Amino acid sequence: MPRVIYKLLAAADWSAALAQGSYPGSAVDRRDGFLHFSAADQVVETAAIHFGGQAGLVLLTVDPDLLGTALRWEVSRGGARFPHLYRNLPVTAVVAAEPLPDDVPVAEAVAALLA
Repeated sequence: MPRVIYKLLAAADWSAALAQGSYPGSAVDRRDGFLHFSAADQVVETAAIHFGGQAGLVLLTVDPDLLGTALRWEVSRGGARFPHLYRNLPVTAVVAAEPLPDDVPVAEAVAALLA
């Protein structure tokens, strides 16, 4: 299992999660029944596909060891295994929260943070 996994979300949603102690997921997460995460080799593509053109985003770095058995690696885009969390994300599992600059394409901003 990777050392960390990543989640992109709106800064307002992250602020609400901090106040509540956990993040329940985006509308897409709730529709699918789990929170979508990405590994380091997946998150730039995820940013480009699902978050292109958006502003006010935060990249969360999450310790998967703190998520327990509710975290499952399942086949998704292109046959690759992605981390899916079947419960709210506790803010205590987040090891870093980096706001992305609004004047840089999302995928480029994510790639710069991982470099």
